[in-house]
This record gives sequence, C-alpha cells and structure tokens, in this order.
Amino acid sequence: MSKICIPCTNPEKWKPLLAQPDKHWRSGYSAKTLAYSWSEAKNGFPAEVYDALQNSPHFRDIELLLAIPEHKVSLPGGERPSQNDIWALARSGGELISITVEGKVSEPFDKTVSEWQVDAKAGKIERLEYLAATLELDRGDLSDIRYQLLHRTASALIEARRYSASHAVMLVHSFSKSREHFEDFRKFVSLFGADAKPDIVTSVGVRSGVSLHLVWVTGDARYLDK
Repeated sequence: MSKICIPCTNPEKWKPLLAQPDKHWRSGYSAKTLAYSWSEAKNGFPAEVYDALQNSPHFRDIELLLAIPEHKVSLPGGERPSQNDIWALARSGGELISITVEGKVSEPFDKTVSEWQVDAKAGKIERLEYLAATLELDRGDLSDIRYQLLHRTASALIEARRYSASHAVMLVHSFSKSREHFEDFRKFVSLFGADAKPDIVTSVGVRSGVSLHLVWVTGDARYLDK
C-alpha cells in the first residue's frame, strides 16, 4: 500500500474508504456523522474534542497535525488489521500524541472477548495475547470486555511507538444522545484502576513505554442529520 496521503476535499471522500461503504455510509450512523463533524471543524479538532483534550493538563495547547480516516494498523494473529475510524497525530508542549478515534451513535463496541473467542483458533489466541501484553493487562480479566476497545487502544500505542510519540489517546467520539454503551467504555477503563467520566480525559499511566489516555467525548448532535 502506498504511504502517500492525498488531502481530503470534502466529507463524501471518506465513503470509499469504508469496509462496507453502501452499508455504513448513512445519515444518523457513525461513519457519515463522524466524517462531517471532523471535516467541518474550524481549527483541526471538532470543538467538543478540542475542549475535552485541552482540559487535560497533558494537552493544554494541543494542535492537530494530521488526521487519516479509516487508518489500518496491523496486528499479529490474522490478516485483518484494526481499521480505526480516524487516526490523528497531534502535538502539545513539544511532544507528539497518537490518537485513535472510534465514532459511535448507537453501535456497540463489537463482541465481548468471550464471544469473540468462541471456537478460537491459534490466530485469535495469538492476537489476544498480543493485545493484553501491549496494554499490560491480565488476559484473564478481559472476558466481558468489548474486543473493539482493546484493539483500538492498542492501535494508539502501536502508532505512538512508530512515530516516537510520548502520548497515546483512545478517543470515543459518541453522538448518542443517551450515551449508549458508555458503561462498556467505563468497564474497560476500570481495568486500568480508573473511573471514566464523559468528556474528561482519564490518564492511566505508562503502557508499552507510552503515556496512555482514554476519553469519551460527546459529539455535536446536529451532525446526525448530515
């Protein structure tokens, strides 16, 4: 795959990048909502994302350097990579920040690990062991955790190491008016000995040599009509 990135001229250019464009590109669903929210942002980040990040002491003067839609991060144990809705590289205080963005409306975070592991072959076992090691979590504690949260967070750390970033952020950008599936996110954050609150960055220490941060951001609901 070429490593040349072409600037995006409008949100509709995101559609062909989706795994299933005709199924996922619909008004009121996360892919299209997220694309319009980020594409129409005036200062790099959507306002609510910027506010949540810059309120963290680690990211007071955060600046978006680039954002890549549908960014794939290779993982061991299978051919399918982690396809992140957005991967962003940012800077604050002279340090680089790797950010994976998972857009949501009412969609769940995929299966739980126990469901995903049914009839698990060697590849899935290898991948889960890799994810647990990367996040420095006990594999035995992951059975009721949503699988998607694991590989999205690992992606942020992997890309942080690749670009020598000091910080990694896994950001859920949710446009659900009732914060559907927030409890799944909160359960995931609790694995790190922390408690999640909407729109507040939770810093969970150093993982794989990188400072890791987790945040749920409430999106602007007007983009649901795009």
